[in-house]
Amino acid sequence: MIRTMVVDDDALVRLGLVGLLAQDPALAVVAEAADGLQAVELARRRRIDVALMDIRMPRLDGIAATRRLCELPDGPRVIVLGTFDLDEYVYRALAAGADGFLLKDTPPTEIARGVHVVAEGQGMLHPAAARRLIDRYHRVGAPRSVAARSRVAGLTPRETDVLRELAEGLSNAEVAGVLGMRESTVKVHVSRILAGLGVGNRVQAALLARDAGLVGDGR
Repeated sequence: MIRTMVVDDDALVRLGLVGLLAQDPALAVVAEAADGLQAVELARRRRIDVALMDIRMPRLDGIAATRRLCELPDGPRVIVLGTFDLDEYVYRALAAGADGFLLKDTPPTEIARGVHVVAEGQGMLHPAAARRLIDRYHRVGAPRSVAARSRVAGLTPRETDVLRELAEGLSNAEVAGVLGMRESTVKVHVSRILAGLGVGNRVQAALLARDAGLVGDGR
């Protein structure tokens, strides 16, 4: 059973999302929150696997709440729900640690599928879309670049190769094709890369790779 939390300041939206998730017998809504602050407090008291998070809310918005949730020990994975596609809000949410982004008018079956995908440790945003967001909004400063290079230096050469391709927006299957590896081996490398870099998902790993100069102008 995947334990979920719905976070939105609109009571009707929350009601709709709760009803949607309730149709899937593998999902259980164990918490509802009207703002980011309440979401963080609930996550501290209960085990939650995946949170569906609105962006614009009072007291604590979805971006700040996502960052706090990702800092919690065993905090939930986060899918951000928004009304605008591929804008700075999406980038900021992903950079804060969100594992995916979906539009609020996404078909119900796709929202439920997104919860399953994210609960399994995958991202709910196409890698190429994440790359476009990084290209458009990410800016690298010298101090951050030095710190990123230090963290990347702890990876093995093969892990660095995989990270470089991830940062270029390739899926696991595409990385396997480029590097001549099994997809299952790529998945193992990705898990080790995330742990070694101390990041929560592929997007954050791609951001760190950009900071370290593995892709983009520094490549």
